[in-house]
Order: sequence, then structure tokens, then C-alpha cells
Amino acid sequence: MIIPSIDIQEGRAVQLERGRKKILDGGDPLARLDELSVVGEVAVIDLDAALGRGSNAALIRRMVRRAPCRVGGGIRDLESARAWLDAGAERIILGTAATPELLSKLPAGRLIAAVDCEHGARVVEGWRKSTGEDPLAAIVRLRELVSGFLLTQVEHEGMAAGFDRDLVERAIAAAGDARVTAAGGITRAQEIKDLERMGADAQVGVALYSGRLGLGDAFAATLENGVGGLWPTVVCDENGRALGLVWSHRESVAAAIDRRRGIYWSRSRRELWVKGETSGNTQELLRAELDCDRDALRFTVRQKNGFCHTGRRECWPDAFSLGHLERTLRSRRNGSAGESGTAKLLADPDLLAAKLREEADELAAARGDDDVTSELADLVYFALVAATRSGVSLATVERELALRARLVSRRPMRAKTAGESE
Repeated sequence: MIIPSIDIQEGRAVQLERGRKKILDGGDPLARLDELSVVGEVAVIDLDAALGRGSNAALIRRMVRRAPCRVGGGIRDLESARAWLDAGAERIILGTAATPELLSKLPAGRLIAAVDCEHGARVVEGWRKSTGEDPLAAIVRLRELVSGFLLTQVEHEGMAAGFDRDLVERAIAAAGDARVTAAGGITRAQEIKDLERMGADAQVGVALYSGRLGLGDAFAATLENGVGGLWPTVVCDENGRALGLVWSHRESVAAAIDRRRGIYWSRSRRELWVKGETSGNTQELLRAELDCDRDALRFTVRQKNGFCHTGRRECWPDAFSLGHLERTLRSRRNGSAGESGTAKLLADPDLLAAKLREEADELAAARGDDDVTSELADLVYFALVAATRSGVSLATVERELALRARLVSRRPMRAKTAGESE
């Protein structure tokens, strides 16, 4: 699997040679994140914090709320580790502070230990200090406390000239059940494929930034066991609802990711098929994912109009969902509401606020399955009207709930006093 990397220095996405000399300026980190996160988690490294020269924390906090990120750089105590987990980082990367004492106080499933090595010895403090420790010994010592290791070969970092495969193989063997992510010198899709077959992921920065390696090619490299060179692809909307089943080819997958479009493979014409190119029913590709066996795909898209050739949104019976209600409310917001009750709510924030309070009170007082169901349905409707009025999507709300589910610090559950703020 490809893990794109965004190293941040003084608010810019950069790439360093051997951790010292800046060789590439990748521009706005947020723009880079939007480009790279289509293939999944992105590694975001605060170089200034790692080197003790400042912090890009405010920027990175925006990034972790925008897309799945594993965050590293300067996380050296329990307080900052918990703060990043609470901020929404999928996982955090600890290097200098990756000790059994600290790691044991945090959820192992969200921890990656950075094992940075240069010429056979582990280095810390922004790659500036050698510990003299064998990196494989560090992996064995920490493997029960983390979900993965980031193995960076510093002498190859930024050089785009290959990496030490033997070291990676030995690290995988030492890591046990923890997943190894290799970094430093990875430049070709074939190398990513080789690492996948070895049992490791590839963290890549310079090759992507320089254009030497295409993100789509890097992602497609790990596809396995196609049916005649094709892979079944389930297409879903932003709410996770399946729209239909299509087929992908390595070429179409790479093109879809690089162009951020719904692009598939036409089995009848044996060529690329750009969804909506003639019908106007286009798709913006939001996320591409491989299944556990790397032999099927899921594309999450923003669908314009219907997906099915019949004109329907889905290729299966179009059962009601909250997504249907959301789309209906959006259409009302865009001016087709007429004199409906929804139109009145959208136009009158005071009326909407009153109805929200009324329905919340009624749900709180409800007793019995039927009453709770009815009052909850009322409240969900008015809440979705409020979200639509503010331009907030269900997908955004789901992302917020997902972030909250990952909090490691819990606030006490109590009622607020009158006039108390959050």
C-alpha cells in the first residue's frame, strides 16, 4: 500500500535530502492533502517540531479534520501524544519518545514507532543523534506496544535511488504482527508492489512530488489476482450507499486517481470508460480503496445525476435513506421548495430553532418504542434542515462523529448550567 508523505517546514510542504537539505517545495500542504488523500491515509510530519525549531500544529490540526492522517514530528510526551489522538489523527508516529514507558499508556492500535536508521544505527532527535542501537533490536523491544513501525533509511531519504531490501525484510520478520512502513529511496511502482508482497507499506514523498512516480500507478501496483486483468469495483456515494458494480483495469485505476474522476474499463469496447463523458452524469472520485485481499475495489464518488443507464441513481431498487432526504432538502435550498414547510424553515432561522427545541423536548419526554421512533424521526428531519441551511453534509457529520469516537480523553457527561458555554 502507498502512504503518501507530506513533510511540513515553515508552513510549506517540502522534501529534504537525507533530512538536511531542502530539494523540493511542494507548496500548500492542504492542497497536497486534497490531492493525495484519495488513496487513503497520508503521513504528515512536522519537521520544525521534530528539529525543535517551531511548530506547524495549527495547520496540521486542520489537516487531520480534513482527511485521514498519521501525524509525526516532535511528539515526545504523553500530553502531546494524547492531544494529537484527540485532535483526530488516525495514528501518531513517535520516534525519540517511543519508549515502553510512554507507549504503554496509549492505545497500541493507534501508535506507530519510528525507527530511523542511518548506516545500520538508529538515529533520533530529527535524525541528528545516533543512539548506536541496532534498529531491529528496537523493533523487537517495541513490537507488542504498537500497531506498526515506520522504518526510514535516512541515507536514502530524498535520494530517489532505491532502498535496502534486506533491511526491510529483516524488519518485517522482527516486527511480528506490527505492520512495517518503509521510507527512503522508493521511486518506482514495482518497488511498491514488491514491498506489498513482502508484507510492508511504502511511504513516498520525493517521487510523487517530482512526478517520477504517479499516485495512480503507485496505488494500482498493489492490485492482485484480477479476473482477466480486470477488478470488480463497487461504486458508492458519499454516504457509503452502493450505486452499482463496474470493472477496473490497472490503466483505468491509475487514470481515475490521477484525474479524480470516475474512470473504469469498458468490457465491450475494451477501452477506458469515463463515466458521464457523454451523458453528463459525471463522478468526482473522492476515495479509492482496496479490499483486504487486494482483488476488489471500492470507489467513493460524488455523483452528478443518476448512476444507472436507466437514469436511476442506483442500479438496485432505490430504497429510501437519509441520503435521499438530504438530496431532497438540498433541492429545496436551491429554490424548488415553493410554499412547502421545508421552504419556510429554510427561510426562517427563528422558526427552525423553535422547532428543534420543541422536537428535542418531545423526544426527551417520549416513552415507548413508537413514541421514541416518531419523535426521533421528527428531530432528525429538523436537524437535517438545519444542516442543509448551513451547507453541512451528512458525510461531514459522519466524519465528525468518527473523530469523536477516536477520542482518548473523555469529557464528563453532565448537564450544562444555564448560560454555560461549551
